[in-house]
Amino acid sequence: ELPEIFNLVHNSNKEVELILVGKDSADIKTGSTSTWHLMQPLFNKTALKKVSYLGAVDYSKIQDLIKDATVCVFPSFAEALPVSWLEAMAMEKAIVASNIGWANEMIEDGKEGFLVHPTAHQQYANSILELLAEENKRKQFGEAARRKVKAKFSHDIVAKQSVEFYKSILKSR
Repeated sequence: ELPEIFNLVHNSNKEVELILVGKDSADIKTGSTSTWHLMQPLFNKTALKKVSYLGAVDYSKIQDLIKDATVCVFPSFAEALPVSWLEAMAMEKAIVASNIGWANEMIEDGKEGFLVHPTAHQQYANSILELLAEENKRKQFGEAARRKVKAKFSHDIVAKQSVEFYKSILKSR
């Protein structure tokens, strides 16, 4: 879905760049050994010139990439608790992510980011373009996202919830 979304973003903003980060993987549906190779022909020619695929990146460099990003996009169909979202949120980055099932537990649409179905290409692109154009909204979303991470996903909070959960199981025995 990302090539189609980026093509629309690029049509409106020729300066925008897409930096893809993550290990390449095989595609079960087609049998291809590289999802990146499957994606490339889906970008239009001028948009593809604005795409950089970095592949797997050392964790030590991820924070620099997030810091340098204007907007972080995650149009995925399957994530458990996406650490990449939490990292971007903790670093006060505006996010456009999938609105599939579990997503609203992490991001409140329109408050800490935008949630859009990955197949809604135009809506997804419009959300990205809105954040690229509106610095105040990016800042608002980023600050709200960081507050949410601190309130619900910090190590101390999660550890305390885990201890309480295990205590309740031990009591019930």
